Amino acid sequence: MANRISGFFKRCFPISAGDCLKTLFGLFLATASCIILRELNPGDDYMAAVQVIYVLAAFMIARFTQGFLYGTFAAVAGVLLTNFIFTYPYWAFNFTLPGYPVTILCALIVSVTTSTMTARIKEQGQLQLEAEREKMRSNLLRAVSHDLRTPLTSILGASSAILENDSVLTAKERLTLLGEIHEDAEWLVGMVENLLTVTRVDGAVGANLNKVPEAAEEVVAEAVSKFRKRFPERVISASVPDDLLMVPMDAMLIKQVIINLLENVAFHTPPDTRARLTVSRQGKNAQFCVSDNGAGISPERLAHIFDGMFQRDREDHADAHHSMGIGLSVCNSIVKAHGGTMEARNVPGGGAEFTFRLPLEEE
Repeated sequence: MANRISGFFKRCFPISAGDCLKTLFGLFLATASCIILRELNPGDDYMAAVQVIYVLAAFMIARFTQGFLYGTFAAVAGVLLTNFIFTYPYWAFNFTLPGYPVTILCALIVSVTTSTMTARIKEQGQLQLEAEREKMRSNLLRAVSHDLRTPLTSILGASSAILENDSVLTAKERLTLLGEIHEDAEWLVGMVENLLTVTRVDGAVGANLNKVPEAAEEVVAEAVSKFRKRFPERVISASVPDDLLMVPMDAMLIKQVIINLLENVAFHTPPDTRARLTVSRQGKNAQFCVSDNGAGISPERLAHIFDGMFQRDREDHADAHHSMGIGLSVCNSIVKAHGGTMEARNVPGGGAEFTFRLPLEEE
């Protein structure tokens, strides 16, 4: 019980030097604004505006600080400063003016209520964000359980076949089984890399990124080259702008996004499906688009394609046992961390299209 009470007070009344400075600066700015307003409007006409300014200051302080302490303090301080500086006799407290106690009390109630509601709304937003992150972790855990089980089972089966039947296996059969083990091991390595990336970016904008201006043409060329080494039989075309397009990005992560999207085509479409990668400038964004001429994605899966649970749409090709649930979730997290957006759709006439956009300028 003591720990819960202590945690509650730490959450509601955290002490921070930065928040203290924000509070003092906000009150100073509000007071300076009220003094200027009084000089411009002699008389008592400015008093209503003074109270509004201090309520606004309490609201902004509550918005940009943690817990309830600073907003409540700003509300009380605003009422006291109004009495001390802007009420006759100036630079002295006077609570005996007719009707003034009621005015002060109403202003205090409004200010404290506003700051408290703001702090509560912000706390609820943080709790909702934590709930969304926890949901994403749960989805990833379920997807990992599914995606790891299939290649591990395949590796176990192939290795057991070699160990138990080594004396009767031909060289060709042995090489086939070893090739399957190698392919599934590569898939597991890619899965681990994707999971490490998720823990790095965690879907937060600007999280732990080393963004520098990179030539989109070079990033695309490296990603396509790596994809072609692994899938030499796949037909892929790439198109980039004639003008040099410099995009602020973490080049390694964006290459991973492009490779994941191209591998999605390789794993989830028949071998004769063609892939196309295009890059273009769209206003203040750089747009990257990976499309294919396959059968597309079923509507029910298209709606949840980036939540980590996307599974294969076809079972009739060699790589159908590979799922891109983690890969697509990672792509979306990386793009969001860059401040960009990502979407998927079915192309009229056949095929799927994945598009992500990155801002050309830092926020």
